[in-house]
Amino acid sequence: MARPGGFDAAEQQQLQHVLSRQQERHYRLLAELQVLVKALPSPCQQRLSYTTLSELALALLDGTVFEIVQGLLEIQHLTEKNLYSQRRQLHNEHRGLKQELFHRHKEAQQCCRPHNLPLLRAAQQREMEAMEQQIREEQRMMDEKIVLELDQKVIDQQSTLEKAGVSGFYITTNPQELTLQMNLLELIRKLQQKEAEAEKAFS
Repeated sequence: MARPGGFDAAEQQQLQHVLSRQQERHYRLLAELQVLVKALPSPCQQRLSYTTLSELALALLDGTVFEIVQGLLEIQHLTEKNLYSQRRQLHNEHRGLKQELFHRHKEAQQCCRPHNLPLLRAAQQREMEAMEQQIREEQRMMDEKIVLELDQKVIDQQSTLEKAGVSGFYITTNPQELTLQMNLLELIRKLQQKEAEAEKAFS
């Protein structure tokens, strides 16, 4: 009989088995990460120490982080697609406005008396320039909105992965740290593909 709060022999054996399987998986993930790191630029390789990679392998043990990263990348792709389509829509609207103005100007010139034509053309030129200015302003605002939304997505990703205990992730705008985080994400993604291929091979 097991003592209260303790484990009997069978439970201990089972626990030992689970632990050793986890340890094996940890070593395998770590070994694969060490191989994948070699493909990264040299400054990043230097920043990713054995300890960092070992911590990353530990965080990847149960597969949850793979699912989180997959979800984050899907959200990012959807956001990018959506923003790109908004920008294209704005571009098409602007093209339509310009064509409309051009036709209106052409019609006005055809109906205009010759001696009034220079005045009309000067007024139309001003109208066209004002529209060009408005279009540039709207495009600038749209581009700023896109940058802000994408920056927000990066912050969401950093925060989510930090909460999930993935080493190297925290909220930062430092370009070097961002590059390192992007490389870490790439490592996780490649490792996930390898895992998926290995599962297919076994099934």
